[in-house]
Amino acid sequence: MQALITGGTKGIGAAIVHSLLTHEIDVHVNARNVDDLKSQYAELTQTFPSRQITWSANDLSTPEGVNSLVDDYQGAHESLDILVNNAGVFLPGMTTEEEEGSLAKMIETNLYSAYHLTRALLPLVLKSDNGHIFNMCSIASKVAYPNGGSYSISKFALYGYTKVLREELKEQGVKVTAILPGATWSNSWAGVDLPKSRLMEANDIAISVMSAIQMSPSAVVEEIVVRPQLGDL
Repeated sequence: MQALITGGTKGIGAAIVHSLLTHEIDVHVNARNVDDLKSQYAELTQTFPSRQITWSANDLSTPEGVNSLVDDYQGAHESLDILVNNAGVFLPGMTTEEEEGSLAKMIETNLYSAYHLTRALLPLVLKSDNGHIFNMCSIASKVAYPNGGSYSISKFALYGYTKVLREELKEQGVKVTAILPGATWSNSWAGVDLPKSRLMEANDIAISVMSAIQMSPSAVVEEIVVRPQLGDL
C-alpha cells in the first residue's frame, strides 16, 4: 500500500508517518521545510530500510505548491491508497481583532490545500482497492472557542468538505474520514506551562487513524473525535 501525508514532519503528521511505516505501508511525505524533510528521511530510512520512503517540499497554501506536489508524487508513484490531508496553520486571535489576511491564509492552508490536492489525486485513489482519504479537522470544527478566530472558521469548512466528499465517494468505494483531535502535544504547545498529561500524545491520533485503515471494506469510520481525558483546554 502507498500513502501520502501532508504536513508530515512534525506532530500528528510525523506520528502518522511512523505508524504507517510500522504497518508496512510505504509513504510519501510532504512539508514545506526541506531541512526537516531531509532529517526525517535519514532517520526513517535507517529505522525502516525495507520500506519505500519518498518526500517533497511544497507550500500547499498556493495552487502552484499543490500542482508541484502532484507532479512530484505522480513522478514517483502510479497509485495512491491513503491520502492524509494534514497540512495546516494556526494563527490565534479573535475575528474582530486578528490581523488582516488571517482568514485568507488559514482558508488557503487548512481548506484549499485539501480540496485541490484531493481533486488532483483522486484518479489515483480511485484505482486503489483500499482508497481512503483522511482530512485533519479539529475539535474546533464543531465547537468554536475563545481566541480561535478564523482557525475555527477554516476547520468548520474543512469538516463540511469532508462530509460532502464522503457522500460523493461512497458509491465509488473510497472511504473518507474526518479526524477531530482536541489539544495534542506538538511544537505549537512548546513552552506552555501545562503538565504533559493534560494534552494527548500525537501517537494517540496515529493509533486511531491506523484502526480506521484496518477496518473491513464494508465499514468506514466517518469521523474520529479524540479529546484529552480531562477535557478540552
